[in-house]
Amino acid sequence: MAEPRIIIVGAGPAGTRAAEACVQAGIRPVVLDEGRRDGGQIYRRQPDNFTRPYAKLYGTEAPRAQALHETFDGLKDRIDYRAETLVWNIADGHVRTATRTMESALPFDALLLCTGATDRLMPVKGWQFAGSYSLGGAQVALKSQAVSIGHKVVFMGSGPLLYLVASQYVQAGADVVAVLDTAAYSARIKALPDLLAVPSVLWNGVALTLALKRAGVMVRNSVKPLEILGNAEDGVSGIRFRVGDGAEQTIACDAVAMGHHLRPETQLADLALCAFAFDPVTRQWLPERDGDGRSSVAGVYLAGDGAKILGARSAEASGRLTALAALSDLGMPVDKGEMASLRGDVGTYAKFARGLATAFPWPAEQAGTLPDEAILCRCEGVTAGDLRAVMQETGAKEANRAKAFSRVGMGRCQGRYCGLVAAELIAAQADIPVEQVGRLRGQAPVKPLNISIGDTDA
Repeated sequence: MAEPRIIIVGAGPAGTRAAEACVQAGIRPVVLDEGRRDGGQIYRRQPDNFTRPYAKLYGTEAPRAQALHETFDGLKDRIDYRAETLVWNIADGHVRTATRTMESALPFDALLLCTGATDRLMPVKGWQFAGSYSLGGAQVALKSQAVSIGHKVVFMGSGPLLYLVASQYVQAGADVVAVLDTAAYSARIKALPDLLAVPSVLWNGVALTLALKRAGVMVRNSVKPLEILGNAEDGVSGIRFRVGDGAEQTIACDAVAMGHHLRPETQLADLALCAFAFDPVTRQWLPERDGDGRSSVAGVYLAGDGAKILGARSAEASGRLTALAALSDLGMPVDKGEMASLRGDVGTYAKFARGLATAFPWPAEQAGTLPDEAILCRCEGVTAGDLRAVMQETGAKEANRAKAFSRVGMGRCQGRYCGLVAAELIAAQADIPVEQVGRLRGQAPVKPLNISIGDTDA
């Protein structure tokens, strides 16, 4: 019998552990990676000619990052690794890919989507000025280019990534002026029972906060961002915000990194026709899957943060578990006891993730209070007022209908950064639950393509 063709999309924690399980079963999987090197976003590797030590680059996650990188290095001669390869569509049992020079259609017997996550952003007036970055963008600048996004940097938003990236900047010697957290400190106390599910990770978070304060970084909770100050010519000059007691403050800076935890990269799952369901805890539409990672579409599997944000450690466990499920479905022998143990691990991380959602809630109410002049969709230059006007003129209360009239979500990012906020604004304006607004439908290509590339079916 011919060896089954298993394709893994992504080479982060989930994709690496999935590839490892396939290799151990005697399968040579195809691993498609949009990045130049493996590691994903959280464990993004520095360029070959960079020599910064792991402790400086990854902080508390350094041992896990190094272990994952060493695992992948050991797999390279036993997998078909295709770096800098964009998966732009999934249709008719094929994965459509593109590199700088070639377009391909790859058939598969099992497709493991380990697509990871991206920043979840809440717009603020002035976030279109040069010097405004997502937390992930700031992290990429540090890891891949060894530069700070500014001379005086403010980190704003909520979630573990906020403190992780801020601490990585401090470790690198950057001038971190402040960390502004929209979550109340009391929310962490409320979340403590769930956060204690993984005490080592909880302590890492506490240690990051303490390290920031020891470094002289101002850390504020219960912050409401009001405006990123600056202009189109000179970029960011400061940030204005309100603290818990209602007082307004202004901090001078030349760069802001912002984000509220993460959102799964689900576009490929959507194009693969996987079913989605609304998650009321995180207020997002997520692809449905069973306990082992099987989606609603036969042969398509979902692992890691690309399915639900459970963190890098859970991604490693779910990546391996999902690969074992795929191998089992293909008729290959697997260790059922190991699968049961991995399910338990993922369940523990899921409890911890529930605690994070409680400790660092998505500030949905901010969308409804965005001033009319605030840019909502940066790709298309659509303001909050533009979307409100469209709703008033057309009665649009559904995400795709509002998109058609306003162009929110029609730009290069296809709503990755504005879609969730637009839904919250629509829900607030129409006074309906956000799940009634629905979600933006995925479209191929998921990212812009070079139209001059060749074609192959390899």
